[in-house]
Amino acid sequence: MFFKNKMEGLSYLFLLLGFFSIQGSSENLEENLALRGTAVQSSTYSTWGAANAIDGIKYTPSCSHTEYDLNPWWRLDLLDSYKIYNVTVTNRDDNWLDETAGVEIRIGNSLENNGNNNPRCGVTSLVPAGSSVSFSCGGMEGRYVNMYLPKIHAYLTLCEVEVYGTASCEESI
Repeated sequence: MFFKNKMEGLSYLFLLLGFFSIQGSSENLEENLALRGTAVQSSTYSTWGAANAIDGIKYTPSCSHTEYDLNPWWRLDLLDSYKIYNVTVTNRDDNWLDETAGVEIRIGNSLENNGNNNPRCGVTSLVPAGSSVSFSCGGMEGRYVNMYLPKIHAYLTLCEVEVYGTASCEESI
């Protein structure tokens, strides 16, 4: 009798764990969370504001663009904390390709140093004109997604930033 009840208990536990596992994996990673957020940047060149990088349009001139700054940055506020699995950055489609090269992608919940001290997910290399590059961030948790060019005077241009992830805290059943 004890063995049977113990096995039933284990079966129930595995069934319950399986439910949570299936529920967790069924989250919609297809939705671009960036479209829900707000963006700011270290400075703005002409009319190329930070929000241009999260408007769903991936071509020039609908890009964000900073002035020639020391340590230029761009920050997305997702308005809530998420587990970030993927970040995609799209470069401009004209002659100024290097304005997206060497960008550190940082994710976290801190606004220390404008969010640029948060943990790093990846660093872009030279992205071909009009192309996108994706980074797997493995579920890094954060409200803020930063693009940061440290220790350099440069322009920072982003034509589109897409962020895919899930809510950080699952609601209890």
